[in-house]
Amino acid sequence: MSGNASQDAYAAAGVDQAAADDAVAALVRSLSQIDTGKPSRVVPLPGHYASVLRINETQGIAFGADGVGTKMVLAEQLGRFDTIGIDCIAMNVNDLVCVGAEPIALVDTILCRDADVDVIGAIGVGLRRGAELSGIEIPGGEIAQVGDVVHGWELSASSIGLVDLDRIVTGAAIAPGDALIGLPSSGLHSNGYTLARKTLADVPLDDERLGRPLGDVLLEPTTIYVRAVLELLASEVDVHGLAHITGDGLNNLLRLSRSVGYALTDPLPVPAVFELIAETGDIAAEEMYEVFNMGLGFVVAVPEDDADAAVALLGEHHPGTARIGFADDRAGEVRRG
Repeated sequence: MSGNASQDAYAAAGVDQAAADDAVAALVRSLSQIDTGKPSRVVPLPGHYASVLRINETQGIAFGADGVGTKMVLAEQLGRFDTIGIDCIAMNVNDLVCVGAEPIALVDTILCRDADVDVIGAIGVGLRRGAELSGIEIPGGEIAQVGDVVHGWELSASSIGLVDLDRIVTGAAIAPGDALIGLPSSGLHSNGYTLARKTLADVPLDDERLGRPLGDVLLEPTTIYVRAVLELLASEVDVHGLAHITGDGLNNLLRLSRSVGYALTDPLPVPAVFELIAETGDIAAEEMYEVFNMGLGFVVAVPEDDADAAVALLGEHHPGTARIGFADDRAGEVRRG
């Protein structure tokens, strides 16, 4: 698994990840030519989860932006909007903490056809809960009624955090022999919903073969890892890399360092919802692991000597945390087994 394998089912469902990667590259080529007429404040972190700007000689501001994607379509189908705000917060703050930053604030953007008070109020309930779980503030935001652009609802946000420049976690310190620690996900989180919805389109949302209604399983909020990771960063553990497992699945590890390989010898248990998607859509395991988190929401790379301490600390916040593998010398490869 190197990040170049085909994603036939996902592309057929309407998401061409290779095209998206090319589009990002085209955008970056243009943005890299910005000339402000003064020295750049950007700390080079190509491909990482958040961007960092120097604000003085010692401190930086980390920036990120993300949304809930087509999970919002499911919220609309079920008429339940009170947890989708948690997802929006999680997708942002989990990225910020990957560079070692402490998330401090976020501003949300809601695009809609009509500003339905009940729906927006319900979205606010989730945003508040997500903010409290991650310890951030929401000082403002935007509601735009753009019926000519969207036919339902869209929720996204921009977020900021603080990080000491000498404590940025880039992933460059990862070395062969480092332990990989996995933190469990709560389900799909907020990625792969275009494929999941298309694959499960004929399965009623009240189907209870997974032990509760499928709609409840699919709307389960994204886990927020911020407090656990910040506690780890403040401990004696030497943290070499932090990865939020989102779109691209396990290949997110390559955003940290391509100078090593990542061997997942003991993956975390795979929630039953992923098995249902794979079986219903006849989707190969390789593609599943390149689209979904498959039960692995976050990964921490630490020296082998720190592995037990890291598992113990993180497990206090997220039961089920465990060693899942190690870094090796097969540069640029991610493999299971």
